[in-house]
Amino acid sequence: MSKIVVNKKTTGRDRRRKGIRKRIHGTDTKPRLSVFRGNRNMYCQVIDDERGVTLAAASTGEKGFRDSGRASKTEEARRLGEMIAGRAKENGIQRVVFDRGGYKYHGRVKALAESARENGLIF
Repeated sequence: MSKIVVNKKTTGRDRRRKGIRKRIHGTDTKPRLSVFRGNRNMYCQVIDDERGVTLAAASTGEKGFRDSGRASKTEEARRLGEMIAGRAKENGIQRVVFDRGGYKYHGRVKALAESARENGLIF
C-alpha cells in the first residue's frame, strides 16, 4: 500500500497572519480586535485570547446592515467600525489590540480601524 501525500500550500496571508499572532495577544483588560476581509463581507471580533472567548462581534452580512442600501465596500467597512466600537463599549471595553489578520493596513481594513478609533476604541 502506498502513502497518499497531500501538498498543503500556505498562502502569503497565512504566513503573515502567523507572524502577527506571535506578537499580538488579547487579554481580559486589552482584548484583540480581529478582522477578516472576504470578497463580499467583512467580519470583526473582539476576542479575549486568555479565556478563548469572543466578547463582541459584527459583520456586514448581518440582518439589517444594508437597510439603507448597498454602499461601497470601504463605506461599509467604516460603518462596521462604528458598530464594533459601539458593541465593545456596551461590554465595557475601551482599549483593544488591533489584529489586521495578515491584510495590509490599507483600504477596507484601514477604514474599519480608523472608524473604530473615531468612535471611542483606543489602539
